[in-house]
Amino acid sequence: MDGIPGTPLRPGTPLRVGLIGYGLAGSVFHAPLIAATDGLVLDTVVTGDPERQRQALDEHPDVRCAASSDALWDRAEDLDLVVIASPNRTHVPLARTALEAGLPVVVDKPLAATAAEAEGLAALADDRGLLLSAFQNRRWDNDFRTVRRLLADGALGDVHRFESRFERWRPVLKGGWRESGDPAEVGGLLYDLGSHLVDQALTLFGPAASVYAEVDVRRRGAAADDDTFIALTHAGGVRSHLWMSATAAQLGPRFRVLGSEAAYVKYGLDPQEAALRAGARPGGDRPWGVEPESAWGRVGSGDAGEPVATLPGDYPAYYAAVAAALREGGEPPVTAAEAAAALRVLEAARASATTGRTIHLAP
Repeated sequence: MDGIPGTPLRPGTPLRVGLIGYGLAGSVFHAPLIAATDGLVLDTVVTGDPERQRQALDEHPDVRCAASSDALWDRAEDLDLVVIASPNRTHVPLARTALEAGLPVVVDKPLAATAAEAEGLAALADDRGLLLSAFQNRRWDNDFRTVRRLLADGALGDVHRFESRFERWRPVLKGGWRESGDPAEVGGLLYDLGSHLVDQALTLFGPAASVYAEVDVRRRGAAADDDTFIALTHAGGVRSHLWMSATAAQLGPRFRVLGSEAAYVKYGLDPQEAALRAGARPGGDRPWGVEPESAWGRVGSGDAGEPVATLPGDYPAYYAAVAAALREGGEPPVTAAEAAAALRVLEAARASATTGRTIHLAP
């Protein structure tokens, strides 16, 4: 997007948010972060599941519940933002309807199934002068924030290779649309975890010039990819090697960043998701996104290496930046153009895995 008009929305009053979907994404990530953000209030949760409606009311007693997104469009003048946390196949039609109703939109990743769809939404948002952002919360993981600081400080020298893994050991299928083999569902790890890993790599090292990928289905009865590898060559020369798997019985390092002067190696996952799942909430005097010293990564070369304090994770920063963009104008924290760039890489990865060839992207 080229920019958002700077006219403040409802000056002096909280911005009212309608949230579509109250599954994992809606209940664990979006609703708690919206509720914890100064200047935002969770107004309405849309879910047709009575049990999830009860859960939403238990967790957010002042919220309205609606069974259909039509309830949001009927009250569009009362809302300031719509957040879409429903299944991937619904992202584009719901985002388009929200924009056509005059509402700014946040969409859980992936923004769309294709870069062309994302670009179409971006054009519509620009035409209406509305904010459109993809929720790429992993930019605010503690370890990723630490990598960005190390690169900014020049602590590793010139980076040659960036290795990033998001691996799990889930030998038994859980079921649901994420594991569906129907392309319309936009399931599988390539578009799930791959959306995060590719976005992080592009954020650090810029556009990809070429893409090679291996996309496999390993588990018995599985229909969607569950063991995937992507190799990017960035236009600036850095190579990114990205792994995502549900079949890793032993986990590799989350990050291994190799530079001309030193390397950074970090194991373990950012603690924020586990905290949110356990019912913890950001805010107040309690530290948030902090991990123990025993989990810190190390920087060094050869057999030498020193522990480096991990910066705190900061998922709340995403919605704080959304609120600021709505109030003050300017770009959202993740733009639709950035989401489209990541989707071009994911599409190229799918094509590479299908053909066995490296796919070269236009500059």
